[in-house]
Amino acid sequence: MSLSESGGAGQAPRSRRLVDRPYILLVLTVLFWSGNFILGRAVHADVPPVALAFFRWAGAFLIVVGFAVPHLRREWPVLLRHWRMLLLLSAVGIAAFNTLVYIGLGATTAINALLLQSALPVLIILFSYLLFGERTGVLALCGIAVSLAGVVTILTGGEPLAIVALVPNAGDVLVFLAVTSYALYSALLRRRPSVHALSFLAVTFGLGAAMLLPFWLWELSAGVVMRLDRTTLLSIGYVAVFPSVLAYFCYNRGVQLIGANRAGQFIHLMPVCGSLLAVLILGEAFRPFHAVGMGLCFAGIVLATRGRA
Repeated sequence: MSLSESGGAGQAPRSRRLVDRPYILLVLTVLFWSGNFILGRAVHADVPPVALAFFRWAGAFLIVVGFAVPHLRREWPVLLRHWRMLLLLSAVGIAAFNTLVYIGLGATTAINALLLQSALPVLIILFSYLLFGERTGVLALCGIAVSLAGVVTILTGGEPLAIVALVPNAGDVLVFLAVTSYALYSALLRRRPSVHALSFLAVTFGLGAAMLLPFWLWELSAGVVMRLDRTTLLSIGYVAVFPSVLAYFCYNRGVQLIGANRAGQFIHLMPVCGSLLAVLILGEAFRPFHAVGMGLCFAGIVLATRGRA
């Protein structure tokens, strides 16, 4: 399936298409974002955070815009009418989110950051209620609680009481601001203009990169320079393609199909995917508490997606 088959408005539904299967799309989203998290930690000493964010979105824009040109030409009047919402979505969902995460990871631990990211589904529900009066059913709330229990089980090594020993720091604050920013983006997606998915991605990626440009120049002026070598080029290539183009396409489509509240529950799979990737890539051991935590996460998602979003 090509990116141009992105489920734009007016297309006849075909249930066998991947773009019409929200749960598969959202699992892929979480897998790509988990890889981004591990890579961000791995190249922290080689790639400055703002540079990584800027080249991520600039690269993603260059990848998408060629496919999006026909749709942009046709839908440009619609995009111009919704320029305020597009600027807001680009600011909170593109420019701010990952930049704050990349910076925050330099001052906090991975376990703190993952725990804070796990607050995203709850914050999405909060923004959906505050902005649009959308309520969440009891079954969905129970699912959130079960998933959070699974997240805590994984991140504390099967000792949930260890969570009280976590001490917030500047990095935690930045990651929490990033999570809050993306929760707002998720809730606001219902107000995105009714345009082809590629048009939306191209515009928001381009605007997000433009917003980051002055901050990257400031980073350069401060003497924080990125070395151009195989590691940095491969890292930028990965973050531009997988957690950006593919993940945002999958996530936006998933939200379109089942709503922000239900889609947000899949964020609880990040510790699951992160643990699996750590075993496969970093050689870490798979322990019993991982299995228990993963089971709780999956059970919580089943409950949340069956309950009224």
